[in-house]
Amino acid sequence: MSKLVIVAIGGNSLVRDNGRDSIQDQYEAVRETVVNIADMVQEGYKVVVTHGNGPQVGFAMQRVEIASEVSGMPTIPLVNCVADTQGGIGYQIQQALTNEFARRGINKKVASVITQVEVSKDDPNFQNPTKPVGSFFTLEQAEAMKKDHPDWVMIEDSGRGYRRVVPSPKPIDIVEKDAIKSLIDADYVVIAVGGGGIPVVRTGDNTYDGVDAVIDKDFATSLLAEQVNAETLIITTGVSRVCINFGKPNQKALEKITVEETKQYVTENHFAPGSMLPKIEASLSFLEKNGSRVIITNPESLKDAIHERAGTHIVK
Repeated sequence: MSKLVIVAIGGNSLVRDNGRDSIQDQYEAVRETVVNIADMVQEGYKVVVTHGNGPQVGFAMQRVEIASEVSGMPTIPLVNCVADTQGGIGYQIQQALTNEFARRGINKKVASVITQVEVSKDDPNFQNPTKPVGSFFTLEQAEAMKKDHPDWVMIEDSGRGYRRVVPSPKPIDIVEKDAIKSLIDADYVVIAVGGGGIPVVRTGDNTYDGVDAVIDKDFATSLLAEQVNAETLIITTGVSRVCINFGKPNQKALEKITVEETKQYVTENHFAPGSMLPKIEASLSFLEKNGSRVIITNPESLKDAIHERAGTHIVK
């Protein structure tokens, strides 16, 4: 039986900078990323792809505000912006992978699943927004945006600039997990839990309501990996390896570390909240359930990372 790998693509990796943030630019980034995923499929791995949507949700929200101010168009709730970007990015990954398989003569089908993810309506994050969405801004730009939108919360994000943050409740169930399992069993490459999934709360007997929030895609991916019994979870980010003492003279890249060592580094505050820390916490959650290993690396190193030639590997 082929080994099942879940690959999480960061939303920021699809928008390289403010000068290259069009849909076509994003598609070009997707095309480059799926080459590495196709390599894994060609080597015999079963693959499920998830992705972030932080910048894309930010763009969608900006479009909604501009359309409302200029033309009086009805506003679109945040939860619908999450759903819209999940579908849009999923379509691009699905098409790019399908085309890459065709170029290689690989007989493999790809399907995207519009995925709802259950959260608790009592999650404390609804009162304490922490999830960055949208582009990076300078301090001056962030202060100007706060004047226009007094209810927005803007934070400094790992030295890269300022971003808006919105509620980010923890995922507790993948609603469409059985459909995703069926597609995996039918030998599809599945794209699911895009943007962390569409956040919903249970409201009665098997009924749900959408809520305005953005679920962290790494936590949702970890939960999905657990629920579909994946062996390996790969989380892509902007660096080839995780570092301790990041940005300091004694910075050290980590190649292979145990769960216990990783927990110690968390205790010593080596990983930034809102940046690397959620990826580490999601990794530990997966490994403490049924996972065998987690790899954290950048998209271009995927093929080498799966063979332990790149990336940070966290093992039991």
